Amino acid sequence: MAEQGDRIVNFNVDDVCGRFSVIYTGAISDVLHEMGFHNQVLPPSIQALTMDQQVAGIAMPVEGEPTTSTDPEVVYVPILKMLGDLRNGDVIVSQPHDNVSAHIGELSCETARVRGARGAVIDGGARDIDYILKLGFPVFCRYRTPADVMGRWKLVSYGTEIKIGQVAIRRGDFVVGDKDGVIVIPQEVTIQVLEKSEEVVNTENFVRKAILGGVHPVDAYRKYGRF
Repeated sequence: MAEQGDRIVNFNVDDVCGRFSVIYTGAISDVLHEMGFHNQVLPPSIQALTMDQQVAGIAMPVEGEPTTSTDPEVVYVPILKMLGDLRNGDVIVSQPHDNVSAHIGELSCETARVRGARGAVIDGGARDIDYILKLGFPVFCRYRTPADVMGRWKLVSYGTEIKIGQVAIRRGDFVVGDKDGVIVIPQEVTIQVLEKSEEVVNTENFVRKAILGGVHPVDAYRKYGRF
């Protein structure tokens, strides 16, 4: 099993997570597109368990594959190692290569939360939904199922680059998810994207105010450059 390299960040994790948590993914997507990053949105099938969930944090990529093994050392221990290596502000981002099992459940979410993680994004399934919702731990996934991973799926690596849809996700990239979906920000431009996204939100507030005040939408667009 391949394990993670060290997470390197050059910003205050709590501050950046907090600031991104109040920016909608549409604004972030627009900024990334303008900066030349055109494939940063995860497939639209990956959605939050409830519409009020949102997540913002540093990617902990996870990759797995189907298995028939019933050996706990093969199936459970790698998951526990990954959970134990989570750090404050992390978001589990998993490419399980599987459409059968639940790749996260209540105990994993509880453990991740205690370790400081802010949520999970799974290109697969989740279970124990009632308990997860009571925890208030944001989970984005493709489907729900009661099927456990034992005899069905194993974690192969974590902390190394994965791909979900057309999006590459590395350890240290930044992940933001809301009602619209999930977007991945390359770590090299995290702060630049944050600052530009805050500017976009501020500008769109002026556009909204102008339109509500009766300004023609064309005039509002030409004045502020956004719509």
